[in-house]
Amino acid sequence: MSEKTEKTERAERLSVFKTYKLYVGGKFPRSESGRVYEVTDSRDKWLANAPLSSRKDARDAVVAARKAFGAWSGATAYNRGQVLYRVAEMLEGRKGQFVHEVADAEGLSKSKAAAQVEATIDRWVWYAGWTDKIAQVVGGGNPVAGPYFNLSSPEPTGVVAVLAPQESSFLGLVSVLAPVIATGNTAVVVASEKSPLPALSLGEVLATSDVPGGVVNVLSGRTSEIAAPLAAHQDVNAIDLAGADGVLAKELEIAAADNLKRVLRPQPVDDWSASPGIDRMTAFLETKTVWHPTGSLGASGSAY
Repeated sequence: MSEKTEKTERAERLSVFKTYKLYVGGKFPRSESGRVYEVTDSRDKWLANAPLSSRKDARDAVVAARKAFGAWSGATAYNRGQVLYRVAEMLEGRKGQFVHEVADAEGLSKSKAAAQVEATIDRWVWYAGWTDKIAQVVGGGNPVAGPYFNLSSPEPTGVVAVLAPQESSFLGLVSVLAPVIATGNTAVVVASEKSPLPALSLGEVLATSDVPGGVVNVLSGRTSEIAAPLAAHQDVNAIDLAGADGVLAKELEIAAADNLKRVLRPQPVDDWSASPGIDRMTAFLETKTVWHPTGSLGASGSAY
């Protein structure tokens, strides 16, 4: 075979384009509706077709999240930390892919996108380290007048719907998702409408790590179309409106009031790489307080 013929054959090879899918219940279904929409980069160049999720997809994701909640919330905090750290390891191994996707999604240079991805991995590790420490910060023994032990401990709220930030496709996404699952909740994530690809790729990382199926469910599509049924869903316990604009956020708050969901309103964030604090973890925790009599020792009335 001549060199010219060999070059011609190589030139005729077609690239294998990636098919992005939803991540629901540990599996990768296409949208129930069969719809997709075009995802473009900052210069309106086509990148991929992403699934256009329907209301049925949102309901399926809630079912998967509820099914996974018992085991995930019942796991030890130390074990959850180990699982989340494993996710960070997997992210580190696929850093090149995420740099490419973030650069395309946000119109960044490769160096700036790399910095964003590294900050995202560090953020995931940071929350992994908090899993067995948050209880000591927000819980503990309470001083009371009387012969009682009075102990408060945090517990997860339940199934949390998370609207990922629109402008920060990866760092912002992890900054709102990681605190939800680090504290034992399960999540239904609505990816950035314009830049969903990093979120959909994160689903692939979660599937190949130790995170049980259903703990995180990732949907892509029109934020308002997916968020509405989630806000009104009776089996969703809380909702983070980070990715909603003012008008949509107000509508979702009203819908969420029907079953007294806990609502985290959207707040402007100038720099997602800034230290996040623990507010997003405590936002989706409930406090359980237990009273227990100490008893008394002997006639003196002293107590232990």
